[in-house]
Amino acid sequence: MRSLFLHIHRFVPSTPFNLSASSSFSAYAYSSIIFAKFSHSPANVPQFLSLLQRFSKSLIWVNSIQAQIITNALFKDQSLVAKLVRVYCDLGTLVYARQVFDQCPHPKTILYNAMIYGYLRKERYNEALELFRLMCSCHVEVDSYTCNYALKVCMGLSDYKMGMEVIKRAVDGGVESNGFLGSSIINFLMKFDKIDEAQRCFDKMLERDVVCWNSMIGGYVQATQFGKAFHMFHEMCDCGIRPSPVTMLSIIQVCIQTGDSKLAKCVHGCIVGLGMSNEVSVLTSLVDMYSNIGDMLSACWLFETMPKRNLVSWNVMISGCIQNGMVHESFAFFDRLVTSGVRFDSGTMVSLIQGCSQTADLKRGKALHCSILRKGFELNPILSTAIVDLYSKCGAVKQATFVFDRMEERNVITWTAMLVGLTQNGHAEEALKLFCQMRKEGVAANSVTLVNLVRSCAHLGFLKKGRSVHAHLIRNGYSFDEVNMTALIDMYAKCGTIKYAESIFNNGSICRDVILWNSMITSYGIHGYGQQALGIYRKMKEDGFEPNETSFLSLLTACSHSGLLDEGIGLFHSMERNHNIRLTEKHYASFVDLLSRAGRFEEAEALIEQLPFTPGVSVFEALLSGCQAHKNIELGIKTADRLLCIDSMNPSVYVVISNIYAQARRWDAVNYIRNLMRMRGLRKTPGYSLIEVGNQVHTFFAGDNSHPNWVEIYQHLENIRVEVEASGYVPDTSSVLRDVDEPMKIRLLWGHSERLAIAFGLLSTPAGSLIRITKNLRVCVDCHNVTKLISKIVRRELIVRDANRFHHFVNGKCSCNDYW
Repeated sequence: MRSLFLHIHRFVPSTPFNLSASSSFSAYAYSSIIFAKFSHSPANVPQFLSLLQRFSKSLIWVNSIQAQIITNALFKDQSLVAKLVRVYCDLGTLVYARQVFDQCPHPKTILYNAMIYGYLRKERYNEALELFRLMCSCHVEVDSYTCNYALKVCMGLSDYKMGMEVIKRAVDGGVESNGFLGSSIINFLMKFDKIDEAQRCFDKMLERDVVCWNSMIGGYVQATQFGKAFHMFHEMCDCGIRPSPVTMLSIIQVCIQTGDSKLAKCVHGCIVGLGMSNEVSVLTSLVDMYSNIGDMLSACWLFETMPKRNLVSWNVMISGCIQNGMVHESFAFFDRLVTSGVRFDSGTMVSLIQGCSQTADLKRGKALHCSILRKGFELNPILSTAIVDLYSKCGAVKQATFVFDRMEERNVITWTAMLVGLTQNGHAEEALKLFCQMRKEGVAANSVTLVNLVRSCAHLGFLKKGRSVHAHLIRNGYSFDEVNMTALIDMYAKCGTIKYAESIFNNGSICRDVILWNSMITSYGIHGYGQQALGIYRKMKEDGFEPNETSFLSLLTACSHSGLLDEGIGLFHSMERNHNIRLTEKHYASFVDLLSRAGRFEEAEALIEQLPFTPGVSVFEALLSGCQAHKNIELGIKTADRLLCIDSMNPSVYVVISNIYAQARRWDAVNYIRNLMRMRGLRKTPGYSLIEVGNQVHTFFAGDNSHPNWVEIYQHLENIRVEVEASGYVPDTSSVLRDVDEPMKIRLLWGHSERLAIAFGLLSTPAGSLIRITKNLRVCVDCHNVTKLISKIVRRELIVRDANRFHHFVNGKCSCNDYW
């Protein structure tokens, strides 16, 4: 070849050889010069092979060389044609490669292998498999390389049946004992969980190199059979086979999966003993290992002592910090990465955005989003999903929706992230609409998606939609683990069907955990079934489950809603004494709520003064709620003042203060509070009620006339009013907190949203059927009295879920016993 290039320079001395020649004519001219001198030489095929090697990165040159090969009728030499096919495949021009292959009249094994391998590299598995079948049908010899490539194709297609045919052909051809083919067979069998067959194949191999051992060890790790993986590792060392970096990467994965810190240290020592302290991939995996087991001190030390680092090393270190809650440190490493001149990628951005999500750092998250756009990173599904999740967790739903709507590619994880964001930020109805859109676009939901839909239905009280999602979980064979069952129990309880919640809890085939017990206690609590909640608590202890902080929080709430004062006091004092549970502010707030609802204000105030910490918003809100219920004006105003000093921008506080002043008929103070809200840009949450009829949800606001059937609704409501008054109803206008005359107060009461929803329900559902209403605020005293009478008149059960609890109205009585 040296003489070859000297001749070229002699003929064209002024033009240097350039792999990126701009003219196909010049490339063809150069190759013509070569063959003018060497076309009659018996060594011209090796020279062509050398030329292809030399100019393999230039499509123009390769095309010219191909033309010369055709001109010189060298297509009979299949080693040369195979080289040409491989070069075209390396250049990514599979069309040209296939044209060359098809021009060969009787392709042999070497040529088939080159073309099949080209398809395999580009993951065009179907074309590769079609070519392999053609090869077999033409009775072309299949060698170990062919079977190796074909097995990898079958793995890519997850075609177990075809893979076994390839293995059979390898066995029939006597090539299965080849080392690298044996490794491919083992990898194939491991992929399809045929572990015993892989072990038998391995045992029959006469020669087993490190690649074969790595295949077995890696297969056992993938199958989470860590004990067998280590047994193979020890056996490998006993056989005198030196572990390679790939071996140690598999062993490191065992440490990551098991979280065994002692084993991790031993493996690290083994790697040092094997002299792999300069292997970047191994050291990077060790950093990942220490991060995953929570030993960030060792991870940082190892990272700092690495002789060389690549971008993967930096990304692993940054990701490890994020996983272990060291968000500030992760950004410090990122700053060092930028300063060192290493170019970061989308993987780096994903980790940093996840860090911002953890800390709800919207400002820094927006800066990262801008950086991503400026750098021109491809917004792949992983990166886009991380951005959607960031905005959702920071409460920026509009920005999350903006990013989501502009994504070109959206997978189930992306859809789920958007659904979760909507649900968590109080947009449950939009989440359900998005799920319908997701199904229209043909994206199959996973269990995480469905569980979050169940939570959306629970939030809105949509029983029919919730049951539909439950059925979807069953039809698609999702396992009913603790997460799914807890979500379903919560959904059925919040949709007013406590019996369904009980059924799921009692018939669960899995072992219950404390979370599942807590969900049942909470369910009874919100329905005011305090005794049943205490019964579950006792059963929980009998079954050997130790209650936790959440258990007592749910129990205190259940006692508070049911008026079980003595039982609640006993539970509160037993937490530290009998269960060694540290009391939190939530527990104190629940206990204050229990005392306040019972009118025990002196004890509640004394408790607040003795708190071991400065009381927060939740404690004073509990006391204020009790003051409003018992019309304790003096203490209510005093508590409201203290609450405003802590949280001056909470509109609900102003509303309660305004209501307390209104109860005292201090209208000047009411006007002052309302003006103060307007000045500070605060708005009262409008009251509304939801009712699900058929497959549609109807929303009503106070005095609403936007419904298509509003005329019939108001007419029916007037008929109900006449019947209720005939039953001895006397309006309780103390709930109307406006300075108007009595007739106007009565008219305002009859325009409350729950009454409109009830009237619509009576008009739209069969006689005798149950009606469920969901209200976003606390039901007023007069509506409570009216609903009791309506249940008796129409002989129907009415279930109303307000902001505090459930009310089951049956035959003129309520399950709360007028205590809410």
